[in-house]
Amino acid sequence: MNRRINKIAVLGAGIMGSRIALHFANIGCKVLLLDMVPREPNDLEKAKGLDTSSPIVRNRIVNDLFLAAQKASPSPVYNSKVVKRVSLGNFDDDMSKIKDVDWVIEVVVERLDIKKLIYDKVEAHRKPGTLITSNTSGIPIHLMSEGRSEDFQQHFCGTHFFNPPRYLRLLEIIPGPKTKPEIIDFLMHYGDLYLGKQTVLCKDTPAFIANRLGIYAMVQTIRAAEEMGLTIEEVDKLTGPVVGRPKSGTFRLSDVVGLDTTVNVCNNLNGILTTDESVAAFDLPSIMAKLMENKWLGDKTGQGFYKKTKDEKGKTVILSLDFNTMEYRPSMKSSFETLNATKSIDNLADRFGVLLTGKDKAAAFYRKTFTDGFRYATNRIPEIADELYRIDDAIKAGFGWQMGLFETADAVGVKKFIEIAEAENNKPAQWVYDMLAGGNETFYKIEQGKKFYYDINSATYKVIPGTEAFIILDNIRKTNVIWSNAGSSIYDLGDGIAGVEFRSKMNTFGAEVVEGLNKAYSLAEKDFRGLVVGNDSNEAFSAGANLAMLFMFAIEQEFDEINMMIAQFQQTMMRARYSSIPVVTAPHTLALGGGCELNLHADKVVAAAETYMGLVEVGVGLIPAGGGTKEMALRCSDLYQPGDSELNILQSAFMNIAQAKVSTSASEAMEMNYLKEGRDQIVLNRSRLIAEAKQAALELADNGYTQPVKRNDIKVQGKAGIALFKAGIKAMRLGKYISDHDALIADKLAYVISGGDLSYAQNVTEDYLLDLEREAFLSLCGEKKTLERMQGLLTGGKPPRN
Repeated sequence: MNRRINKIAVLGAGIMGSRIALHFANIGCKVLLLDMVPREPNDLEKAKGLDTSSPIVRNRIVNDLFLAAQKASPSPVYNSKVVKRVSLGNFDDDMSKIKDVDWVIEVVVERLDIKKLIYDKVEAHRKPGTLITSNTSGIPIHLMSEGRSEDFQQHFCGTHFFNPPRYLRLLEIIPGPKTKPEIIDFLMHYGDLYLGKQTVLCKDTPAFIANRLGIYAMVQTIRAAEEMGLTIEEVDKLTGPVVGRPKSGTFRLSDVVGLDTTVNVCNNLNGILTTDESVAAFDLPSIMAKLMENKWLGDKTGQGFYKKTKDEKGKTVILSLDFNTMEYRPSMKSSFETLNATKSIDNLADRFGVLLTGKDKAAAFYRKTFTDGFRYATNRIPEIADELYRIDDAIKAGFGWQMGLFETADAVGVKKFIEIAEAENNKPAQWVYDMLAGGNETFYKIEQGKKFYYDINSATYKVIPGTEAFIILDNIRKTNVIWSNAGSSIYDLGDGIAGVEFRSKMNTFGAEVVEGLNKAYSLAEKDFRGLVVGNDSNEAFSAGANLAMLFMFAIEQEFDEINMMIAQFQQTMMRARYSSIPVVTAPHTLALGGGCELNLHADKVVAAAETYMGLVEVGVGLIPAGGGTKEMALRCSDLYQPGDSELNILQSAFMNIAQAKVSTSASEAMEMNYLKEGRDQIVLNRSRLIAEAKQAALELADNGYTQPVKRNDIKVQGKAGIALFKAGIKAMRLGKYISDHDALIADKLAYVISGGDLSYAQNVTEDYLLDLEREAFLSLCGEKKTLERMQGLLTGGKPPRN
């Protein structure tokens, strides 16, 4: 379909509307954001003599809501500039402006009568053919489209974003009775490619897919906690990262979302479900009813399952609700034998067999809740979805689960999982038994690098639609590996492109990763046309260097070993740029320290939009010495233009390193000069990242890639730069903003990024700057306070501020 989205209108500027507007601004769209006109001026406006005719008064609601959205944490914007793409107005004065937009998204309060009033206004001004969608989370789509014009109904459907829209990847697409198929196809594609979403096609059923399953799981988890006598902290530990779910767990998530939101969904489902055999599950557990009665709704009311308070020293303390007394008490640590048994199991899929077969209360909790959720999901096919993968996709993208319900059953073994379910009186739907009787023992399988799902209607396996163009390393792990060690693997990605992934904890650089990276360069130079460095980790592209070995050498004062280690690391980074084949990196989530330095040296970076990049070594008492400081001096040199204030440009780079600043997005990383405008690429949909990086490597190779020559024209500032930085460092120290050791680290950084103690600005080589880096790094490794910072990070996860 030849349709472009350049400008959209968002009707409703509340929490969801304002953030949806800002996410469209993130991707470059112009946005018109409207909300209602206040009934009368507020006291301040009255004091100024303003009445309801004043534009200040008439746009007060939208202005206030939009300002609040900009200040929200986590930030809804990739960078501060995108805010300028949003214009504000109100329903009465500005609705006529929707005639100029390509897509109208309604995000007003969840009341059908109010939505219909808004649609009356939309119909009066909307240009025929314009997309019109609703962000409703539960009102039936067919009820909203009733009585509307034919063109309206043909271009109308549900587009249900999840909060916060920038970060949660799910976008449910729900057709109405008369929605044109090509409109649905367009939105499925647009949401995937341009908004970076996992688009899931839903039926027009109560709460659609994710909320139907996710709210069911949440309420049943709370009910199980009550029945089994588990504490809030215990449940949040059991339902967090150990099972591949957000660290908030169940109760903390409820506080963040707002208990009233969950209760509203439950009440709505209770009122409209007629064929659901488990409708009683949406009756509120007693603890939820008590909290609603007390209006303890979570963060929005200051207390819910948890409560923040201050101790006598003014320090923030987190209290937990005791179900028995309904009073708050200090949070308690929890421990379970079953969880302890999984500590050495890094692969999530391998944990479930242990978690479900343990002998303690944790394992009993998992057997009860996992099999119940699975039973419920099997019974929802075909009611809410015809294909099982849609259920897994929705729950993963909407609630941040790493593995879906059917994927979890596969991880345990479907036959074994069903035995556990039957023992818990949670027998699944008949189609599961039919699947097994037909000789099909898994819900998914991998063949030729593609993931197939079991299609119930045809009793065959089919490729998951829309994923044909993705490269998922899990799908090629068994067939395409050409070399591996304990910390890395090298793949044949096809078409003459090799790929290397890190597999250490948080993908940190240790000996095995450095070995794997150098092996990848050599193999790619010999047998391939290009190399992609990337992974499918949910945690980090790379969180930097593994400090354990460095700390050991530093404690023993083995400076020759440290020097050799850093020199090797520098050369490994440099090979990314000076190989005979193009090297493309595919960062995402965390790219810190050495993870950032590798990207700085790549021929091209294809970054996920949610990439948090920074040179953070000063936090552990060091400076970037894998070419990071050198590279920022080089990039500053390339920015200098005649008449520029060169020291100001250099100072910006210095401050980013000295403050260990981490970008809040790939877009901000570009502003910080960690990514290069016009060369590097930002990808919205993380699932497409490695495929896009492979394509970039192919394009570089096809365009006649030539091995670069080391630079000898890097302009450094010498003593002028050092003097500028030393003055600032001294002022910071006198103001007690930094410690003596912070000042020492900053002095070393200033010396290196300025090119050393040179009498005047002049050109130097990369090797010269690398030597300065290494010398400064070595000297800091001999400092006691640096060792204390390294030890703090290694033992407690947080360096001391010494």
